[in-house]
Amino acid sequence: MFQFSELKLPVVQAPMAGGPNTPALASAVSNSGGVGSFGFAYSTPKKIKADLTATRALTSGPINANFFVFKREILPGNGIQSAALEALRNLPIEGEYTLTIPSEPFFPDVEIQLEPIWEFPPDILTFHFGIPAETIIKRAQSLGISVGVTATDPKEALAIEESGANFIVAQGIEAGGHRGTFNPEEEDDDLYLDDLIKKLVKLTHLPIVAAGAIMDGGDIARVLKLGATAAQMGTAFLCCDETVISEAHREFLINGHDRKTSFTKAFSGRRARGINNEFVRRMQWQTILPFPLQNSLTGPIRQLALKNNDGEYQSLWAGSGYHKIQAMPAGQLMAQLAKELRCSKL
Repeated sequence: MFQFSELKLPVVQAPMAGGPNTPALASAVSNSGGVGSFGFAYSTPKKIKADLTATRALTSGPINANFFVFKREILPGNGIQSAALEALRNLPIEGEYTLTIPSEPFFPDVEIQLEPIWEFPPDILTFHFGIPAETIIKRAQSLGISVGVTATDPKEALAIEESGANFIVAQGIEAGGHRGTFNPEEEDDDLYLDDLIKKLVKLTHLPIVAAGAIMDGGDIARVLKLGATAAQMGTAFLCCDETVISEAHREFLINGHDRKTSFTKAFSGRRARGINNEFVRRMQWQTILPFPLQNSLTGPIRQLALKNNDGEYQSLWAGSGYHKIQAMPAGQLMAQLAKELRCSKL
């Protein structure tokens, strides 16, 4: 079974759902001594199989497959549906789009999604938004797959340890993309990464993978010193040559440093950190559907914005440290991180 001690560089390229991860990116990271990942939140079994087999053909290094643990949702009443539709229809985006209230099933069946995992086992299987069924954890481990789950606070970390998972991904409030809280209706402690690591190392014996605004070797050294076993980095890889994001997203990441990041539920129905834009501003006080219904509802707007190369209406996910991002091949970035980490230890 995979052990983090096997890594030449204690870096996990974060699983980013929605398309940024590619076989070229994951394999470049794995070939450079880290862990390459895929965010398979909405992927079909066919796509999952294709990505895993394509990546395995490019690397013998560790691969991580990540899935969302969706919670059952009920479609809100007609009043909320109408208000959510009206908020989106009033956006001053150029072009035509059709909005449709989603119907069940609202999200993919993870049991079906996992079928290619059992056939083509990755080294690591991770979960976001909660703990999967015990049968899933045990089946993965029986195949030699190491299982990790995201925690945003000590209570979630203890539940992960009790589940029998192999490690914890500690997500600080600085992290880009979706907040991994188990219950989005409960108050979030909004713990900064360093504070979260300090709490978890006193609480659990499980390895801790630190996530949240880790952008360079100095950041990696810092979280390792605090007790983390490895660092998970997502935003840092977004402008790598092998990553697939829109040109507008790339432009904001590289040249939009006058803008801060913030959390919004407006794109998907769940808190997610990204670069502030017009959509985030205009939707701040509007009615939205619960996750992932809102994600389906806003799909046509995001697709139109992508077609128009309009970053003001795309989900520009990024961590709070995105201003330190660099555009280069993933292998080159990994070599730079390794050098920076060595220098930080001197």
